[in-house]
Amino acid sequence: MRRAERGSALIEVTWLAILLLVPLVYVLISVFDVQRGAFGVSAASRAAGRAYTLADSDAEGRRQAHAAAATALADQGIPADRFTLDIGCRPVPGDCLSPGSVVTVVVRSRVDLPLVPAALGGGAPSFRLESVHRVPVGRYVESR
Repeated sequence: MRRAERGSALIEVTWLAILLLVPLVYVLISVFDVQRGAFGVSAASRAAGRAYTLADSDAEGRRQAHAAAATALADQGIPADRFTLDIGCRPVPGDCLSPGSVVTVVVRSRVDLPLVPAALGGGAPSFRLESVHRVPVGRYVESR
């Protein structure tokens, strides 16, 4: 080995490791952020459905469902202004808390990819997340 090339393998291996590890770490961080958002949306729909069906009225149920969803999402680091909550029911859409109804809660949110500046155009790239949870209202509960 010539004297001028001594030690260059260490430098090449170091640069190769850096060039491979940086994208790998970025992909892992992105996957973890999306998974955290998915956990939050799933927990939010479940909590909102339960809060709605335990309420005494439709208006109170919607208020409690929104608060429960916001709390579940906040636990995963998603702010309250980054989600939408839709509540529907069947068989009678206007009477969701009647015995035998099935309440459907849909929570939608979005998770931005980390470390991507909005200056690249059109805003930061993001993943849309959605969770649907159905909660049956018992047949033998009193009508509200």
